[in-house]
Amino acid sequence: MKRLRTLALTALLVGASAAPASARSGPVTRVVKCGAESCLQISGRRADITAPVSLNGHAVSVEGAGKWRVRVPVRTVRAWSEPYARTIAVMVADASTETDLPIGLLGGTEKLAMLVVRAK
Repeated sequence: MKRLRTLALTALLVGASAAPASARSGPVTRVVKCGAESCLQISGRRADITAPVSLNGHAVSVEGAGKWRVRVPVRTVRAWSEPYARTIAVMVADASTETDLPIGLLGGTEKLAMLVVRAK
């Protein structure tokens, strides 16, 4: 009985630790340098390598096939987004996902109590 309980607890812990990996299956955003300006890099995966990708309803040309990425200047993201937006709509084929933007990218950080930045 004790061994069965231990086995069940182990299976539960393994399942719980696998959840964060699957939760991050959508597109990922980050700010990168591109030339003299900053760009928003969005990367993700798609099953059909010919499926179109769009950001906030604007078609974009991506690099890669199944694993893709696109870099868009921050000024363009500002023009395509609502003021103080915290997400961007990423559409791959017919599936749309609201993806989080980096904190403060489009403003609205006055409610931010504290931001800790660490060097790698």
